[in-house]
Amino acid sequence: MRVLTWNLFHGRSVPDTRRSLLGEFGDQLARWPWDVALLQEVPPWWPQALGDACEAQSFRVPTSRNQLLALTRPAAERRPGLVKSWGGGCNAILVRGHRVSAHRRLRLRLVPERRVMHAVCLDDALWAGNLHASAHVESRAIADLARAGSVLERWAAGRPIVLGGDTNVRAPSVPRFSDCGGHLLDHVFVRGIEPAGPATTLARHSAALGANLSDHQPVIAELRV
Repeated sequence: MRVLTWNLFHGRSVPDTRRSLLGEFGDQLARWPWDVALLQEVPPWWPQALGDACEAQSFRVPTSRNQLLALTRPAAERRPGLVKSWGGGCNAILVRGHRVSAHRRLRLRLVPERRVMHAVCLDDALWAGNLHASAHVESRAIADLARAGSVLERWAAGRPIVLGGDTNVRAPSVPRFSDCGGHLLDHVFVRGIEPAGPATTLARHSAALGANLSDHQPVIAELRV
């Protein structure tokens, strides 16, 4: 099983592109070989379209700055680099080739920004969780990771677990979980399942745009199921 984690940077590129990049992000995700994609900082109107592009089921939970979405969405679609995170956000899980028997969410905190961990159960056999931990204050991020891992253990009830996302910690860890590796803040952790090797990064450069999609490297881990 291959698990991908990627922070989409609110649908932006580096350097900035002055239009919606939904098509480019969808095409890129569709080309990569994964079973589960754990995505953060996703424009909240994107998950279904990304799932359609990848022939995958999509699951989403809202995060922060969605209060004025009716006003900010039109601007975010035209100038995502100008609106930035004020275009609204969500976390999304995409699943290919597996039956999803449950989808649960856990609110980690409301202040200073809403942070959420959500997870799906695949084939009644494995749980895959996704989170974007708190930014700027590392102690909050560490607490988010610990709580997410603990609640996932309870939901899984002995089943194997994979937990991925943007940890906002330079040397992240989750109690009782093994770190498969990652890139800077973005990591994949497992419990009750073995990695087939260290997690690797994927190329995200778009030759057509002459830019990188997102400011984060996508990370993929292969697991022995």
